[in-house]
Amino acid sequence: MTSTPAIRLLAADDLGHHLLALSDILTCCVQAGASVGFILPFDQDAAASFWQGQVFPAVQRGEALLFGAFQRGTLVGTVQLRPAMPANQPHRADVGKLLVHPQARRAGIGRALMTALEAEACRLQKRLLLLDTRSGDPSQHLYESLDYRVAGSVPGFCLHPNGEAFESTTYLYKTLP
Repeated sequence: MTSTPAIRLLAADDLGHHLLALSDILTCCVQAGASVGFILPFDQDAAASFWQGQVFPAVQRGEALLFGAFQRGTLVGTVQLRPAMPANQPHRADVGKLLVHPQARRAGIGRALMTALEAEACRLQKRLLLLDTRSGDPSQHLYESLDYRVAGSVPGFCLHPNGEAFESTTYLYKTLP
């Protein structure tokens, strides 16, 4: 029996404390074939560079919120809410990089992360969420089960993480109450 994950926002001043776990999650996901913007070979250093160079500064500037899922005190998943939008889109936010460590999958962690993210988006008065995922990926099925609707697909949008084939990406959206 798996325990219910504890979901919390990771504070900007505490991000460095989570760097190793975040890097491990990202590295393991990419090595397991996740299409999240990286090509193999991909290692902990590349993952740490991503977190320190892109995500942590966005969180510190208030342009992104980083959620962490913890099981028995261990960080096993993460997702980003990016509420900073152009002036003509104050009602929406983007969802980015839902990642669950491969050893922790199929335990409701992704769903718990998305539920927390949606609650925070509502609290921030966002009414529309947008995300993209590899077409047909298990994550697409998760999003659709959470009432995200397909807006469309773009064929040949990105390379598979092994760099050997182009894959389609599907854009999904959800209108919040």
